[in-house]
Amino acid sequence: MRSIIIEDEKPAARRLQRMVTEIDQAPVAVLHNVNDSIEYLKNNDHPDLIFLDIQLSDGLSFEIFDHVEVSSSIIFTTAYDEYALQAFKLNSIDYLLKPIDEEELKAAMDKFSSRFRESEKTTTTVQQLDLESIARLLQNPVDKQYKKRFTARVGEHIKLFPVDEVQLFYSENKGTYLNIENGRNYLIDSKLEALEDELEPQKFYRISRQAIVNVDAIQDIVAYTNSRLQVKIKSFDEFKLIVSRERVKDFKNWINR
Repeated sequence: MRSIIIEDEKPAARRLQRMVTEIDQAPVAVLHNVNDSIEYLKNNDHPDLIFLDIQLSDGLSFEIFDHVEVSSSIIFTTAYDEYALQAFKLNSIDYLLKPIDEEELKAAMDKFSSRFRESEKTTTTVQQLDLESIARLLQNPVDKQYKKRFTARVGEHIKLFPVDEVQLFYSENKGTYLNIENGRNYLIDSKLEALEDELEPQKFYRISRQAIVNVDAIQDIVAYTNSRLQVKIKSFDEFKLIVSRERVKDFKNWINR
């Protein structure tokens, strides 16, 4: 099976690439935006299967199909909740909710194999789907419910923290903490991986394996060694907040949204 991944979040793309490789074989390409995907599909044989994120850094992925007649089967990968997704689950297209579960990924790939690999291949084009209706739905999706508050145990008490008061979340010594403006840090019962899907992506960004920052809390951004960036946040001095080099471009796009 020949597949490609179209996913603008590079950590998510790498994780999906690894998972797909473990189940079948490595994707032949990993693309990160609409424009690169159009160029690739215009100039290369189309794969059997595309793992397609819906919202890319330069627009909705459905824009690809305005420029290229795609003959590949598609499995959507998205952060939209299942109620919105079921409204446009059409024909034999599958979807996977982020963060992607390995068992669900394997089941989706098995479904693809049983329908398209074991019999004489019948082309199912994207044009058979009502992509305009899907795109309209995604421009006005069912509201995704992001976390509004967090709790932390302080002695015998449980303290509530509205998400807007959190400057950043970080991991240290196998624990996950939230930091507020007065410089206090509180241990919470979450992992950064889970928080990525629970936080409003326009407001919070994971700059590294160790930290997720609130855009409203950023006081300064300065150049750092090896083409990286350092983010400075008021009253936080546990460690330097460094945007890893592989995330710098995405980070710049995020702060300019």
